[in-house]
Amino acid sequence: MEKNNLKGSVLKNLKEKYKKLKCWGLLASLDLRGCNPQYIRQPRKIKELIVGLCAFIKMKRFGEPMIKKFGAGDLLGYSALQFIETSSITLHFDETENRAFIEIFSCKFFDPEKAKIFCHKFLEAKKSKIRHYLRR
Repeated sequence: MEKNNLKGSVLKNLKEKYKKLKCWGLLASLDLRGCNPQYIRQPRKIKELIVGLCAFIKMKRFGEPMIKKFGAGDLLGYSALQFIETSSITLHFDETENRAFIEIFSCKFFDPEKAKIFCHKFLEAKKSKIRHYLRR
């Protein structure tokens, strides 16, 4: 899995820019489509995703994740929040179209592509994309 993260020079440039601009944090926003429907409908699997993601990108969890199902009609689905020592991870799941939307914000630098790869594989997504933003 390591080889699929941001390529060395791209990740190095992102990290250098992060330091040069004295960024407060890094936000990674992931959109995943065609996720395994069973995984996005089970709190146990959502917790596994959160715990695994935090370990994979080396973020220390602060407490247990909050996982709640709410909404109505097409908007019914699980949302989750995991505080990490350097900020938070939020997750929202669309049960109608088997999509996942995940935001990772941290003032500790991390590889956003590595986070995407982990979530894509874990959720057995058919497609995924990521955007990242430096927060200053």
